[in-house]
Amino acid sequence: MIDYKPLLTNLPKLPGVYLMKNDHGQIIYVGKAKDLSKRVAQYFTRPQSGKVQAMVNAIATFDTIITKSEKEALILEMNLIHEHYPRYNIMLKDGGHYPYIALRKGNDPHLKIARRNTDKGYLYFGPYPNSRSAYRTMDLLNKVFPLRKCNIMPHTACLYYHLGQCLAPCINNIDETTYNKLSGDIQSFLSGKIDGVVKQYQTKMKDASDALNYELALEYKHIIDDIKATLSPQNMEIKDQTDRDILAFSEREGYVALAVLIVRKGMTLGKKLFVLERFDALNEQLVDIIGQYYREKTLPSEIVVSNPKLAHLVADSLEVKTSSPTRGPLFDLATMALKNAMQGLDDHFMTARLDDDKLQLLETLGAKLNIKLPVRIELFDNSHLQGSSPVGAMVVFINGEPVKKMYRKFHIEQNEKRNDLASMKEVIYRRYSRLVNEAGELPDLILVDGGLEQVKAASESLTKVGIDIPLFGLFKNDKHQTRGVVAREGTPIDLVSEPSLFFLLVRMQDEVHRYAISFHRALERKKATKSLFDDIPGFGPKRRQLIEQTYRSLDELRQASLQELEQMLPSQVALALYRKLQNTNTN
Repeated sequence: MIDYKPLLTNLPKLPGVYLMKNDHGQIIYVGKAKDLSKRVAQYFTRPQSGKVQAMVNAIATFDTIITKSEKEALILEMNLIHEHYPRYNIMLKDGGHYPYIALRKGNDPHLKIARRNTDKGYLYFGPYPNSRSAYRTMDLLNKVFPLRKCNIMPHTACLYYHLGQCLAPCINNIDETTYNKLSGDIQSFLSGKIDGVVKQYQTKMKDASDALNYELALEYKHIIDDIKATLSPQNMEIKDQTDRDILAFSEREGYVALAVLIVRKGMTLGKKLFVLERFDALNEQLVDIIGQYYREKTLPSEIVVSNPKLAHLVADSLEVKTSSPTRGPLFDLATMALKNAMQGLDDHFMTARLDDDKLQLLETLGAKLNIKLPVRIELFDNSHLQGSSPVGAMVVFINGEPVKKMYRKFHIEQNEKRNDLASMKEVIYRRYSRLVNEAGELPDLILVDGGLEQVKAASESLTKVGIDIPLFGLFKNDKHQTRGVVAREGTPIDLVSEPSLFFLLVRMQDEVHRYAISFHRALERKKATKSLFDDIPGFGPKRRQLIEQTYRSLDELRQASLQELEQMLPSQVALALYRKLQNTNTN
């Protein structure tokens, strides 16, 4: 451990960020502080234990960055964590932007799922932490309200218009009064005011039943059931329409759980739960977790926090209205959030802790391979179909977690398209010659999907680039099941006896294989579609783009009727495309 006393003497009593580094100069921890002098000193002057002690023992030096305020320090801390992925920082695993249901404004009212709420041409409802819930609610809205259902505006009215389920903006001009009423009805509906709509469908169901149209009556009954299941008023109804998030936490046995209830327009849309290993002071870690959460989320009008002290810290860090009620409906919601956090910890302790043990597993892997801790691992795989559309793929894992923004795809350029070894040489050379030229960060470990021959091919390229990085191959047994890794000199290292480590590597291997296969299939689909469209008169780039955006696959396009295609294309072009699709389908 470093001689910290001279360094601590010069620390300012100002807000800022501190960066702990190991003897290789790698950033192993990033933290923020209201008072840098006091906060950094605590690591060296107070007794520590567990991972905090391990981190302190690994510190060779540290840097500080002074900021104007604690909030600015929080923002900088989040940015540095997501740039460097330090070993000892607890990364919040979340799905990024939650979906909204977006209603198009103006004379073309229709719904879509949006990940951001920035387009002023739409009115937004949400966010929904559960994507399925968002899509289910949107499907229900499309059944109940006369909205356009088509992905592309057709030239003629469709069946929904004749059934009274669409205003048909394709042939009608929807005036502002009609749109405002529709928008207001949807907002009221999503706020839980469903009695009027339910009565309307109950009347329709009775009329259909009286007319002996039992099939239609059953359809109306299903709609009523869907409305009640999706939007029934909750036990704890919030009368005002304020958008709020309700936060509560629970801690036990070195773990902390944070529960977030998402309340919009008085309705609880869902929850998010995060269970993380304790590291650092509890409130400091909770503020970090909450800061990471809102890094990609829109702040609500108010955040309700179960703990008054934490509420104050959140208010200072995020500059948002917070409260910590002691009675009433919001207190009841905070209590519900606390119960969810406690249940989350119970569930966590009842299940495997593979995610929490990843750093320990990586330490075991480093010891097995006789290399330093492999914080950053890059994995490679190739894919082709008898030499067609050959591709290479690389995925990156940092601290045992996939970092998808760092994934890379490679079009194989060498002539021997079926030669997997030549493809591996090309991909490895292109990847690391570029990293060296751009002074990029090199990985601690390279894994290639394949045995000794693949390892030798990759090793040749590393030698050509002039770098030496630990390199191993993931080898399989005679049943094509992964057994372990093989070194450059051919030494196999069986990992089946280390089941947790083995399954972690298999998950990494599955991810690079999935990424390579999906890239290859996308190219094959594009090639098939391109050749299909090439000789159709009048089918230019814009029309091709329209069709490719509307139909997710060639099989889906083949199922389109001529009438459906004519909604997007001139009749002659649609007919030519339809005939070619049917011919290729027959062939």
